[in-house]
Amino acid sequence: MKKELSVKQKNADKDLNIIIFSTLIPLIIYFIFGNNIMNFAKTSEMNIWLRFIPVMLIQFCLAGLGSFIVIWYRKEKLKDYGLVKNNFFKAIILSLVVCIPSMIFLLMNNEITSYLPLKNCIFTKLFLSSNFPTNILGYILIIFVWGVAEGFNYVVISKKINDRYISKNKWLNYGAIVCGLVGVLIHGMIGLDLYTFFEALTTFIIIYGMLIAKEKTNNAWGCIFIFLFFWNAI
Repeated sequence: MKKELSVKQKNADKDLNIIIFSTLIPLIIYFIFGNNIMNFAKTSEMNIWLRFIPVMLIQFCLAGLGSFIVIWYRKEKLKDYGLVKNNFFKAIILSLVVCIPSMIFLLMNNEITSYLPLKNCIFTKLFLSSNFPTNILGYILIIFVWGVAEGFNYVVISKKINDRYISKNKWLNYGAIVCGLVGVLIHGMIGLDLYTFFEALTTFIIIYGMLIAKEKTNNAWGCIFIFLFFWNAI
C-alpha cells in the first residue's frame, strides 16, 4: 500500500516542480541562444552593461530564480534556510575544510595561478577596471548572482529534497547527494580519465560537504562563502 504523503512532503513536491520548471525555461533558451549571447558578451566595442545584463539574467534564472520564487510563494523567511548569526564561524570553518581536497587537487595540477573572488565570471575584471560607480555596482551584482544566489540555491534545493524524501540516516542526506551529483554534471565533469574522476570527486565533496555542514550547524553562510571565496575565485 502506497504511503500517503504528509502536507510538508506535498508542498516540497510542488516547490521542487516550480524550481525545475523555472530552471528548464532559461536552460532551453541558453541551449538555443547561448553561443550568440556569449559571443555578444565578448564584444568589447559594445557597452559593458548591454553585454553583462543578458548573461547575468541567464545565470540568475539558472541558479537562483526558482528558489526565490518558492520562498516568495511560501512566504518563508531566509532564516528558515540558515541565513542566521548562530554558528556563523563554525559553518565557515567546516566549509573551508571540505574545500581542502579540491585545493590539493588544484595545487597538484598547477592550476592555481591567481586569486580573486568571483574572477571566473568573465565580467569581474572588466568591471573592476571600469570607472566609478560602474565598477562598484557591477561587482556587487556579480557578488549577488554568482556568489550569494548560486550558493543559496543549493541550500534551498537540498532542503526541499530532504523535506520531500525523508532519510533516517544522518549521512544519507538525499538533498546533499543530489545537489553534489547535479553540480558535477552541470560543470561537465564526466569522463573516464583519472583527472576528470578526481575533479568530479573533489567537486562532489565540496557541495555535499557544505550542505552537510549546513545541516550540522543550521547555518548556510558557509555555502555562500564557498561560492564567493573559493569556487569562483581560484
